[in-house]
Amino acid sequence: MNRVDGADDRYVVGVDFGTLSGRALVVRVGDGAELGTAVHEYGDGVISTTLPGGRALPPDWALQNPEDYRDVLRYAVPAALSAAGVDPAAVVGIGIDFTACTVLPTDAEGTPLCEDPELRDRPHAWVKLWKHHAAQPHADRINSLAHERAEPWIGRYGGKISAEWQFAKGLQILEEDPEVYHRAERFIEAADWIVWQLSGTETRNVCTAGYKGILQDGQYPSEGFLTALNPGFGDFVAKLDGPLLSLGARAGTLTARAAAWTGLPEGIAVAAGNVDAHVTAASAQAVEPGRLVAIMGTSTCHVVNGAQLAEVAGMCGVVDGGISPGAWGYEAGQSGVGDIFGWFVEHAAPAGVASHEQLTELAASQPVGAHGLIALDWWNGNRSLLVNHDLSGMIVGMTLATRPPDIYRALLESTAYGTRMIIEAFVEAGVAVNDLVIAGGLTNNDLLMQIYADVTQRPLNIIASAQGPALGSAIHAAVAAGEYPSIQEASQAMGRVHEAVYRPDPDRARAYDALYAEYRTLHDHFGRGGNDVMLRLRAIRNAAAETVTAPHETALEVVA
Repeated sequence: MNRVDGADDRYVVGVDFGTLSGRALVVRVGDGAELGTAVHEYGDGVISTTLPGGRALPPDWALQNPEDYRDVLRYAVPAALSAAGVDPAAVVGIGIDFTACTVLPTDAEGTPLCEDPELRDRPHAWVKLWKHHAAQPHADRINSLAHERAEPWIGRYGGKISAEWQFAKGLQILEEDPEVYHRAERFIEAADWIVWQLSGTETRNVCTAGYKGILQDGQYPSEGFLTALNPGFGDFVAKLDGPLLSLGARAGTLTARAAAWTGLPEGIAVAAGNVDAHVTAASAQAVEPGRLVAIMGTSTCHVVNGAQLAEVAGMCGVVDGGISPGAWGYEAGQSGVGDIFGWFVEHAAPAGVASHEQLTELAASQPVGAHGLIALDWWNGNRSLLVNHDLSGMIVGMTLATRPPDIYRALLESTAYGTRMIIEAFVEAGVAVNDLVIAGGLTNNDLLMQIYADVTQRPLNIIASAQGPALGSAIHAAVAAGEYPSIQEASQAMGRVHEAVYRPDPDRARAYDALYAEYRTLHDHFGRGGNDVMLRLRAIRNAAAETVTAPHETALEVVA
């Protein structure tokens, strides 16, 4: 391993922008020791029902306020420095990661359009969070046209572009609020926007450009394809494009303004932006092919490096250098995991057992299959393999004898079945998955972790950091600052993982095989056209929701 001498006396900062908050972490360059951390909750959180000014939003919207992101820099970073007790002058770099695809329209200088007083009450001027799913019809049209035209890039995304991604969200803006679309001179991933705020330099990182922006082999979808979708969409790539940086590259240096926000020295290295899941591979020592990282929180993202290019049906994408330079990075995901468990505890579990701890303890005492239930884990749609956010959850097998711990365990198991579907799709396409590293807040649920080991029939390693994304961003900052020559070497020095903490039990694994077969049957029946009742119910719900908006205008009146 190569690193600059004296690295024990230097530090980097990683900032992880999540769904509800941002976390800053101060890390020692020499060994990855985590010395101080702080969290700042977003003031507006997830904006899903009304804008701050009171305007109603339709179903499936999820927006955010970019000022909340700046506040993470103003409050979390100085607090983390204070907690670490290190001299800010010894900090040599900062790196950030973001939930994705989270995008915003800005002017040419990077000012978000929602900060223009004329546009503040226009929903499309705001940040669209990753779980904004109202662009599903636009994603459907993109997918249909891509297959009709045999576009070469569609296979790199498993055959379907997600409603969460940049092109679907951009097309929605154009068709629902063309004035906002035309006033947007830039359409930029939040990770790249924050780097712009820190460094004063506009860049794009290969991770979000490839996975969320359909950049393959150096090209975005053609102007001809875009104008076939809508004649006014031909300039979208010009709004989206920018100087492209590999992961671990230096995007620029910290400006005086950002130094005043953060308390860090002006001129230190600012690393290229990244996605929270992909950056975690470095902190989990999982940049070598075959080790899949599952970042499990409100949702789950699965990332794994491969040595060769393969097209995997239903995946989020494969990108050259998308996780680390020199490998093909594969991504898949589940749109709802911890959110599903949280929904049950908060809204369905009766008093007396309405806590994760109580339900887990009761569910853990059951033999596999004793509850007689199978659930589908689509409570927030399906990201992989079906790539359809209009799908919904299901529980089969409930009787008058069913009790809350039964349902809770079935929901835990359903997410493990979804992960096994993803693993099997990778393996069938020739992408090796030898073991799993689990990161995120759900690692402290022993029952859930053992279920995953038994269902996937693979050992589970647990990341040794509670701040996997922030540590990963700090590792990338160390590379950008020149402290290590590569992400691989920085990962080995600064990352850490507990090996084989959970191993599959052969008897439980056999029992889960039978249940998993039933899950697959339901998955294919309701997800592949056997019965589209979920889609019909969603359409009925949306139509009913429109009747409660203002009598003379919908929540999103198209601007002429």
